[in-house]
Amino acid sequence: MTDDIRLIAFDADDTLWDCQTHFDEVEERYCQLLSPWATKEEVSKTLFDTETRNMPELGYGCKAFTISLVENAVKVSKGNIPAPLLFEIQELGRSLLRLPATPLPGVESTLQRLRATGKYQLAVFTKGEIQDQENKLRRSGLWHYFDRVTVVADKTPEQYQLLCHDFAITPRQLLMVGNSFKSDIAPVLTLGGYAVHIPFHREWAHEAAEAYEHPRLRTIERMEELFLSEE
Repeated sequence: MTDDIRLIAFDADDTLWDCQTHFDEVEERYCQLLSPWATKEEVSKTLFDTETRNMPELGYGCKAFTISLVENAVKVSKGNIPAPLLFEIQELGRSLLRLPATPLPGVESTLQRLRATGKYQLAVFTKGEIQDQENKLRRSGLWHYFDRVTVVADKTPEQYQLLCHDFAITPRQLLMVGNSFKSDIAPVLTLGGYAVHIPFHREWAHEAAEAYEHPRLRTIERMEELFLSEE
């Protein structure tokens, strides 16, 4: 790391709390509900295709996912799915809006220690639907550790540039911490910033990307290791 860093930004889902496990559980139940019409593998593939097609208009998050669940169910069943089952699928997707957002091990203690140094501003920089992400952050009990919470439609290099502008820093004064190499790491390195990659044990297929080594990148296993660069 470097003494130039002034802002440490954190991804939210699967960095501060577990999210993907809940999505995987919903998809597992979804495949069971559609088993009269297709195999698990077929349902998962068509759901992935439906999500991908919808992303330019719906973006990311639970609400977009729920719309894709319903749309895909109608398609897989060729329009024969009963209304009560379609309602159950809608409620299944909606349940993700209430996932607990319990902080992952070491997250809160690391935020406490970083805040206590007085050296950095701390931010949440995540993508998805604003109300859902803000609600999860409130449920997590972590909101008060952050100077700013920013939710964007997608984590592009341009959005990272805007983040730096908002904090009046250059990209080389930014450290981004996250689980997704595609969204949290690669764009920041491209801009000249620093990154810490904390891979999560589950990965959303849409975030799959090949990791690589870089002089401004550290890969760690636990959030607590982030503070080792401070000592």
